[in-house]
Amino acid sequence: MAENLPPCPTCSSEYTYEMGALLVCPECGHEWSPASIEPAQAAADTAIRDAVGNVLADGDTVTVVKTLKVKGSPSGIKAGTKVRNIRLVTGVDGHDIDCKIDGFGPMQLKSSVVKKA
Repeated sequence: MAENLPPCPTCSSEYTYEMGALLVCPECGHEWSPASIEPAQAAADTAIRDAVGNVLADGDTVTVVKTLKVKGSPSGIKAGTKVRNIRLVTGVDGHDIDCKIDGFGPMQLKSSVVKKA
């Protein structure tokens, strides 16, 4: 029993099992085809999500959810600051949002410190 089956897409139970061509969840009774879930999971895994779990896209407006310190600035970016027209990038150390903040200029943010507005 060394197989690694995916968790249930409905209740996230890890105790799924195979029954013929379907996967079955013993906790909620949900049945699904493993082929129908894999492409959707691949797309969902690559999506960049905000602190709440919303999927972000280029051009979105986000709000900073916690006060951030900025090197070389006496004051940081305050919680509640709106950032318009973000661009999603593959950044360094988890900084995956490229943006321009009024009063600070261009910078990169982590998606875990913003919320979709």
